[in-house]
Amino acid sequence: MPRPASAPRSRNAALVLDLLRTAGERGISRLELAERTGLTPQAVSKITARLRAEGLATEAGHRASTGGKPRTVLRLVPSAAHAVGVHLDRDELTVLLTDLAGTPVALRRRPVDLGAGAGPVLDAVTEEVRAVLGEGGGVLGAGVAMPGPLDHRAGVPGRVTGFPEWAGHPVREELARRLGLPVVLDKDTNAAALGLALRPGAPGSFAYVHLGTGLGAGLVLGGAPLRGDRTGAGELGHQTVQLDGPPCGCGGRGCLEVLCLAAVARGERAGAARILGAGAANLVRLLDIDQVLLGGRAVLAAPEVFADGVREVLAGLGLTAPVGVVAERDAVAEGAAWLVLAPVFGK
Repeated sequence: MPRPASAPRSRNAALVLDLLRTAGERGISRLELAERTGLTPQAVSKITARLRAEGLATEAGHRASTGGKPRTVLRLVPSAAHAVGVHLDRDELTVLLTDLAGTPVALRRRPVDLGAGAGPVLDAVTEEVRAVLGEGGGVLGAGVAMPGPLDHRAGVPGRVTGFPEWAGHPVREELARRLGLPVVLDKDTNAAALGLALRPGAPGSFAYVHLGTGLGAGLVLGGAPLRGDRTGAGELGHQTVQLDGPPCGCGGRGCLEVLCLAAVARGERAGAARILGAGAANLVRLLDIDQVLLGGRAVLAAPEVFADGVREVLAGLGLTAPVGVVAERDAVAEGAAWLVLAPVFGK
């Protein structure tokens, strides 16, 4: 692609490109693009001609029309550009390469210890990203998702629970220098929520509740992630649910995270699910969201137990928000790639 920019040059071009993305392999005609965008057919023709010239779109056959000649159908060219998604967890590193449509094309995984410090951990990130870069050209950048709290605008972690040594380290700046690519840094739960929000048919508001090495939530309201001015939204794990409960690494006591992880460690998954349900109920009551989605390795180890447990708690409180499970193990890494891809589509 001659101009692998991180975002197209106009809002209208992004709008057309996003419709090509959501149309998938079936494609979409210029007339349909005009109808759905409100743009004139002439404007759509100019935009699609430019996208075709850049290799982002191509013809995908013809479709019968209600009158006149068949309509030419256009579709996105997923191989035109790629993005890297990095999930930096407390004990594991996942790096994947996606195409322009967000479909993974290469994956690497290795154990890491976040407590080893930024130097060794970012060495591992650099090594694995370079390894996947050989699988595709036209790389727009790398999205990095890690536990919070962090400042997504500055690209700097805060006092990560259990790993305070990461506070203030210029992760985004250092990785951009090492990789020679644009880098975006965000919380793991925010990244996953973004990727889920961009799937066709996604609800307008939902909470992605992630239970893995920690507990947090990614919030989507009005179709867009809610990060908060300091990226502090969604710290579900650190709401106090037991005033004199056990101490938490965040400095508080009786946090949802420490209680839930302790139940998981004891093998009491049903109990952990009920604790998780209490947190999910707080989110539903506070934000009036459409749906609760569960994910993370602890949930995926017993998805039905957790989904049923959370549903039971919500139902017992008269809350009707449906509960689902995000089955993909690498939802965070895929979402991290969308941190780079989303601006291309005006998201």
